[in-house]
Amino acid sequence: MPKARTVLRASLSALFMLAGVTDLHAQDAAPAHAIAMHGAPALDAGFASFPFVNPDAPKGGRMVYGVVGDFDNLNPVTVRGALTTARGIFADTEFGNLVFEPLMLRSPDEPFTLYGLLAESVTTDAERSFVEFQLDPRARFSDGAPVRVKDVLFTTQMLQQQGVVRPQYTSWLSRVARIEKVGERGVRFTFNERADRELPLLLAGLPVFPEHGFERDTFGNTTLRPLVGSGPYRIATVEPGQRIVYRRNPDYWARDLPVKRGLDNYDEIVVEYFRDANSQFEAFKKGIFYLYPDANPRHWRTAYGFPAVTQGHIIRETFATGRPAVLNAMFFNTRRETFANPQVRRALAMLFDFEWANANLYYDAFRRTSGFFDNTELSSLDRPASAGERALIERLGVDIPSDILSGTWRQPVSDGTGGDRAVLRAATDLLLAQGYRFDGGRLVRPDGAPLTFEILVQNLDQQRTALAYARTLARIGVAANIRQADDAQYQLRKQTFDYDMLFSAFNGTLSPGAEQVGRWGSAARNAPGSFNYAGVADPAVDAAIDAIVGARTREDYVDAVRAYDRLLISGFYVVPLYYLTDQWLARWSFIEHPDRIPLTGYYLPAFWRAP
Repeated sequence: MPKARTVLRASLSALFMLAGVTDLHAQDAAPAHAIAMHGAPALDAGFASFPFVNPDAPKGGRMVYGVVGDFDNLNPVTVRGALTTARGIFADTEFGNLVFEPLMLRSPDEPFTLYGLLAESVTTDAERSFVEFQLDPRARFSDGAPVRVKDVLFTTQMLQQQGVVRPQYTSWLSRVARIEKVGERGVRFTFNERADRELPLLLAGLPVFPEHGFERDTFGNTTLRPLVGSGPYRIATVEPGQRIVYRRNPDYWARDLPVKRGLDNYDEIVVEYFRDANSQFEAFKKGIFYLYPDANPRHWRTAYGFPAVTQGHIIRETFATGRPAVLNAMFFNTRRETFANPQVRRALAMLFDFEWANANLYYDAFRRTSGFFDNTELSSLDRPASAGERALIERLGVDIPSDILSGTWRQPVSDGTGGDRAVLRAATDLLLAQGYRFDGGRLVRPDGAPLTFEILVQNLDQQRTALAYARTLARIGVAANIRQADDAQYQLRKQTFDYDMLFSAFNGTLSPGAEQVGRWGSAARNAPGSFNYAGVADPAVDAAIDAIVGARTREDYVDAVRAYDRLLISGFYVVPLYYLTDQWLARWSFIEHPDRIPLTGYYLPAFWRAP
């Protein structure tokens, strides 16, 4: 017992010391209107509106979006309905936050900066050992109830339920030692030893749910009951799997805030659901919905010869963007013995004939993907490793090939025939060096089993690309079988890692950070539903991610990301495919947008309907 009391006294002393240190840090910190991952926010306090909006945009009318898929859930944080949640509820990458809102709103015009929304100010210290938000006293839910600290506390309690809510929330909050009310409108998050410098920004993006609008016991359940939020719209109509209708809240509390001027311009927003891309596009042609983002070169070049386009009722636009390249790839499942050897993966990746596919399938519209952060300053391509990178790589204890370290590495450029002999020979030599051999025209593994695997595809475009790849593989005796699955089966196999190889993509980001754990971190390798499709489990990769989120200066951050890029390239976890440098969008002419487009591309919440 005396020993236990000693440990308890020591623990309590440490806790009070932590509180004292945090209080000292807090005394040195000052409230701010915004927070940036590195450097200062681009907009000063008192800014009138975002520079990429039309603050005088007309309000009114109806917007109809069209999407492919299904929905049977309105709860935006439950893990059970993660793939079938209605679009637009919260944190939708295209449609925004129609029903629920975050404490602070991320600007699409900066790499990673958030400005006050539900929180009118944010405070943190130089060490980022805590973050404190002061709620805006004007903030209201759509039923008129004020947004209070107790709602934030309720939300964070609910979001800590492991296996019930989406894992990013439990992951973020697991790095918080204490959450407490400060004064009348403040809430402070004090971090534990596992926190990193990105955590204050992640917590600024948390939603806030009304305590009076949810039952604690059923918080993580899927639901089709319209929920009460603080956002600009209320859910008016729900037809599961077909459409959801949002209607403007005339008493929306934030309509005159600088972060909201020029946004949320429609009286009504409808999201129509379609079974496939063909039926979706046919509906767009008929005017059933009004915007069609297009990323298919063949479709963009050939599908717009109908009267609504030729008569000027539909406008096609190309938007230059500073958005990083999408990582579009075929992922090797390294959980499978076939793909356990990185040199085997390297050889197989060499055999995707990008030049043939781009010319024959995609009108030469794509650029070849080579790394994981192409089209940004964070890419290691064409950049020799700096002294900072080399020091980090040395600490990680890894041996990176000299061409990747120098930035000169690329996938081979073929002659575009689909069977370049030099490429075939180089790939074959790599495989033979790993103990593979030929047996009756087939390439067999060291154990004598034929080298064969299945490529899981979801649509016709993926199938075309996979078939072209399989034809080249067959030239060296490798059998790749193509399996097309419907959406439900594809998602299930994807979530349970039941595939040899599959197509997937990660959106590019100007500020890679904690999300990389879910994509490439060891902790996500065997977590069902994670984005670690390749099954990466490498301590060096984990340590590189830690270096990224722990970087204090922009220089250290860039060094860490480029070193991480080199690590992933040298792991040969994917067959890199291609990306577009621009965005393509077709719109009915009565939908208009601001002249200035933000850094990451067109921003749909800033569009409006012409009077």
